[in-house]
Amino acid sequence: MTDEPLDVGMLGYRFMGQAHSNALARLPMFFPDAPETNRDVLVGRDEEALADAADQYGFDRISTDWEAVVGEVDVFYNLGPNHVHADPSIAALEAGTPVFCEKPLAHTTEDAERMARAAADADVPAGIAFNYRFIPAIQYARNLIADGELGEIYHVRGRYLQDWLVDPTAPWSWRNSAEMAGSGALGDLGAHTIDLVRFLVGDADGAGDIERLSGQLQTFTEERPLPGDEGETLGGEGGDATETREVTVDDAYTAQIAFEDGAIGTLEATRNATGRKNDHAVEVEGSKGSLKFSLERLNELEYLREGSRGYETVLVTDPDDPYIDHWWPPGHIVGWEHTFVHENYEFLSAAAEGGQHSPDFADGRRVQELLDAVETSDERGEWVEV
Repeated sequence: MTDEPLDVGMLGYRFMGQAHSNALARLPMFFPDAPETNRDVLVGRDEEALADAADQYGFDRISTDWEAVVGEVDVFYNLGPNHVHADPSIAALEAGTPVFCEKPLAHTTEDAERMARAAADADVPAGIAFNYRFIPAIQYARNLIADGELGEIYHVRGRYLQDWLVDPTAPWSWRNSAEMAGSGALGDLGAHTIDLVRFLVGDADGAGDIERLSGQLQTFTEERPLPGDEGETLGGEGGDATETREVTVDDAYTAQIAFEDGAIGTLEATRNATGRKNDHAVEVEGSKGSLKFSLERLNELEYLREGSRGYETVLVTDPDDPYIDHWWPPGHIVGWEHTFVHENYEFLSAAAEGGQHSPDFADGRRVQELLDAVETSDERGEWVEV
């Protein structure tokens, strides 16, 4: 492991830029064995907004040219919109710089394949930000399944429900564009669920990977007004019509899935679930037991043991639970932001040691293949072999 601080270059400074910057700031306080980092350069297009964000997040400098950055930093974070994941990440890997990329890996399978090939050819870690793997309760659940406590897996259910696009007047953004995002709720939320399902049961007896699926997509709002700084009021004096842009992605998806070794399941995600803010939930049922988890109660796991008549609520905050020894006394819960601290700890440790990180770009490519299979199934109206 290198003893020198790792200079971090970060492309993207909005939601995910803030989340990962917070994680970098927290690491030395709670994970003293984590590699030391230096928030070196923040990358984006708007110099004024970059300067403000760099000052807020603790970066030393800014740049509007990612090509000049990827080869001069020790670690490169690609947190930009989906359509800019491929080229900067590949360039960094070719320069020998470890890369951490937000999900989904890319907006097309072709770009995801290019990125996975570049990662396979590089001698440095390439991680993808499936942060929900690093929730202590999820790690606890995975250990239960891997240890055979649930027996043979029969059923898997996953859902991710939000409501921030219920209002048809909510403004258009790049997340509503197939050209920039690739897909809507499917890639934005479904990618997380697909990875979490694969993480939980992929290595368990009786589950394996998803083998075939049947998917459906739905767009409820076909066009949205441009944001205030882009849109214009139309119709002349006294007019109240607002310039709009077409929505070219899904608002929601559902899928039936079949695993290699016989388990079956259902998946769904939507950004139009009225009243749901961030409900990411999974259920797994086996021949000996079952479990349930919801992100809205992320410190808890509902667990049905073999021979029990009902579920018990396990509060996953004991010192011997995954990652908890770094935080607070038992019962003092951790939150959503801590998942970023955990994944940054794992990725940066791999970068400093020259080791591998999981999930990696191969995982991201597989998820992208499954996302595309849902779209293909929707277009054909039939089951699709993956």
